[in-house]
Amino acid sequence: MWQPWTPSRPRADMLALQVSAERAGCALACPFSSSDEFEAAIIRGKLDAGVYGPKRRRRYAVYAATAVSVLAVLVWMI
Repeated sequence: MWQPWTPSRPRADMLALQVSAERAGCALACPFSSSDEFEAAIIRGKLDAGVYGPKRRRRYAVYAATAVSVLAVLVWMI
């Protein structure tokens, strides 16, 4: 089939090619400059999601307060 040449057809092809090239460039871009940054982001994301369980700082603070109060009672009894 013979199609007549129209000026809008090459422009549309060039625009489609340009959009495809921009998408390909964005797909290959990496927001991290090194593997260390990538791994840190993964670990931070997992910590934020709670994968590693609750933080134990409160538990240690309660243990320390209990130990100090037991020692204070023992010292007071002596």
